[in-house]
Amino acid sequence: MNRRLLFVLAGMTLLGGATALLVLNRPAPAPAETPVAEARPVPAPRRAAAAPEGAKPEPAPPPAESRRRDGPEPGPVATAPVEEVATAAILRIDSDVPGAQVFVDRQFVGEAPVTAPDIKPGRHVINLSAKGYEGVATTIDVSPGPLDVIVKLREVRLDVKLQVVHKHRLGSCAGQLVATPKGLRYETTDKGDAFSTALLDLDTFEVDYLQKNLKIKVRKGKEYNFTDPGGNADPLFVFHRDVDKARERLKKGDPAAEQ
Repeated sequence: MNRRLLFVLAGMTLLGGATALLVLNRPAPAPAETPVAEARPVPAPRRAAAAPEGAKPEPAPPPAESRRRDGPEPGPVATAPVEEVATAAILRIDSDVPGAQVFVDRQFVGEAPVTAPDIKPGRHVINLSAKGYEGVATTIDVSPGPLDVIVKLREVRLDVKLQVVHKHRLGSCAGQLVATPKGLRYETTDKGDAFSTALLDLDTFEVDYLQKNLKIKVRKGKEYNFTDPGGNADPLFVFHRDVDKARERLKKGDPAAEQ
């Protein structure tokens, strides 16, 4: 027995001499004190301002959950689509002669009708050619976006000039021959020799290369013999060739180009 037990038994004997049975056990730890929350005064409810006499009280707004349940929530604000700005040109090239070969800046792009995309804005040269027709070259200025280009190969184009000397029976006179699809004219200071006529109204139109002479006979008019001022036959030959091609096409019914 330890000292503490002996001391307890001795004390009990002194008090009454009675013997008591003690169940020795470790004393239970005292329970921890529970903190007491500080009491705070409860604020009195706020009183609504008195409504004017006879006025009906306004209903309280519904709670947020009720508002969301009663109606759809606002969706995202729609924005207008951004329109793309064209930076290149798109050429749609056609011709009155189907299948004509098309070139843009000397680059073959196909047969008419054809579309040439991604053309840089600015000046470009378009060439068309077809068998049996004179090739046509046209220069156009293009801007970004689509552009329709129609090239008419069937139209007769002609604009040639030739400095000549008209040989008379006695003497001669100098002047200029001018030919367009609308006709042929001789411009000179000699009023009696000047003339103007349609290309198809020429009874005679021929060149003699060896004689270096261009002979022209106007229907119901005079006959003319023209030479080159420098005595060269080549300018006479080229002028005759170009005008004769135009005359042949006009005879076939091809229209004259507006000039």
